[in-house]
Amino acid sequence: MPRPALSWTDAALVFVGGAVGTVLRTLLLLPTASGWQTWGLLAVNVVGALALGLLTGVMLRRAATERDRRLRLLLGTGLLGGFTTYSALAVHAASPLWFWIAVLTVVLGVIAAFAGLRLGRGGSRP
Repeated sequence: MPRPALSWTDAALVFVGGAVGTVLRTLLLLPTASGWQTWGLLAVNVVGALALGLLTGVMLRRAATERDRRLRLLLGTGLLGGFTTYSALAVHAASPLWFWIAVLTVVLGVIAAFAGLRLGRGGSRP
């Protein structure tokens, strides 16, 4: 019988990582100083993109094992998926300021992800 695409253990890894990532994001975005939510959200998403690129680059340098697959689920899909919040940008993008913040977040996020990927692979091209 073929292995299911996602086991209960895999789902638990994503759940735990996502919960921790969401708590970290919430703690970083709690201060309510003027503009903190806007720029803090941008920072969280760009740092998360960099970290995901770095994680992916490091994993690409290694021979894939079952442990690596589970680490990707816990740290990549779970922790960094919960830490970043591109969905918040979609909710706020109707206002002109938030539209440009969303554009800036996506552009900087892509740049950060490629930078992380390159760093994770030891400086080689992605």
